[in-house]
Amino acid sequence: MEISEEMQSKIGQFQQLQQQVQYLSAQRIQLDAQTKEIAKTIEEIGKLREGSPVYRSIGSLLVKVEDLPGMRKELEEQKETLEVRVRTLEKQEKHMREQHQKMQAELEKELSAVQGQKG
Repeated sequence: MEISEEMQSKIGQFQQLQQQVQYLSAQRIQLDAQTKEIAKTIEEIGKLREGSPVYRSIGSLLVKVEDLPGMRKELEEQKETLEVRVRTLEKQEKHMREQHQKMQAELEKELSAVQGQKG
């Protein structure tokens, strides 16, 4: 069965869309993991007794944190930013998955029509 150039082009677009969906999904999963890690860090900071030493990793160094409330606020802001990015990626991923499914259905329909003509 010979496939037209137009069909080959559509298949290429379909595969490209599939890769984009996979990329967005991987990116969302990574950011979601970072969000959970920050949430856990904030939770653990809340359990500390007053005056407990806290250290922050900066490159390969651990540096003592002098302003714990400031660090907590910074972590909460990072968490909020990541949550917004995760939600944005979820929306993009959902939209692309819908496009992918629509394109898949179109391709299957076209391919079965081509096979029907050849058969």
